[in-house]
Amino acid sequence: MNLAAATNENLAHTSNVLIYSSMAVYTLAFFAHIAEWVFGSRSKVGRTAAALTETEGADAAGSVKVQVAQQGGGTAVLDRPKIITRAAAGSRDVPDGPGAAGGTFKGDLYGRMAVSMTVLAFLVQACGVVARALSVQRAPWGNMYEFSITFSTVAVGAYLILLALKKNVRWMGLLLVTTVLLDLGIATTVLYTSSDQLVPALHSYWLWIHVSTAIICGAVFYIGATATLLYLFRDSYESKLANGVQPGSFAQSVLSRLPSASSLDKFSYRINAAVFPLWTFTIIAGAIWAGDAWGRYWGWDPKEVWSFITWVAYACYLHARATAGWKGRKAAYLALIAFGCWLFNYYGVNIFVTGKHSYAGV
Repeated sequence: MNLAAATNENLAHTSNVLIYSSMAVYTLAFFAHIAEWVFGSRSKVGRTAAALTETEGADAAGSVKVQVAQQGGGTAVLDRPKIITRAAAGSRDVPDGPGAAGGTFKGDLYGRMAVSMTVLAFLVQACGVVARALSVQRAPWGNMYEFSITFSTVAVGAYLILLALKKNVRWMGLLLVTTVLLDLGIATTVLYTSSDQLVPALHSYWLWIHVSTAIICGAVFYIGATATLLYLFRDSYESKLANGVQPGSFAQSVLSRLPSASSLDKFSYRINAAVFPLWTFTIIAGAIWAGDAWGRYWGWDPKEVWSFITWVAYACYLHARATAGWKGRKAAYLALIAFGCWLFNYYGVNIFVTGKHSYAGV
């Protein structure tokens, strides 16, 4: 074995160690998020007191006192104008929940620990992806294993960027870490492929452009789908409250701490709308690469077909979401169907359907 081959083998081994190490740290983050939800749960008395405090705070912040020069030195109180935002049809004026920590000190402490461990796991996993790239001397997404470890890295990175931008997304941490662990578990057991080179047709700079944008789109679509799914649960919870129905203990403990249905609806819509143009570019870039590699831009290959179906599904969702009669739950169902198309395009087409994109197997 020559020196270059030995170096590549060592880098591949290092990549595997780093990926497994990141899984260990993600597991610690998982338990920390569990503790955040557990210790953030408050008794009925505590929730009532918190609700009263929030109501009083909102009333106090809802007016602005302006000192005016009057003969008696009086004070005039001007009501703050209400800001009307566009949300789902039939949405309620409900404030966001206090988050996973529930507004408690101990819950917030465990939540910060969970985020810190998530950052550490992300850095370790990113180093594992880079080591894999160095071992194969190409883009580290030439097969399903490499795509999976890179996909989950980008998903966590997108989540951390939203946190750094002060967005209210920490409630997503537990579900994100759970799915990342599942993704890495499947990748390291079922989808693992030894470091190897690609077939000659795929040696192109378009590998960096086309597949990287597909990974980014999938990661962001995942975040949007998570918010959409939780929107449906939160919307049902708010409907029960509005109808005078007492929600169950799970809803009182968990769903009450999520952002309002209106906030989740707007968040998922903005996320999906922001990344949709990039998904359009991904399909166009794939067509250009196909023209260079196979001499045709479109050949009705299963991967091409399902990429287009996914594009149509998200286009229908965005159109429906912008139409007055298709907001709220109906549009949310479309968003989940669209993300389901993306998932099938990745797992179903690659594993169960034979085509030109099945070059690497699993």
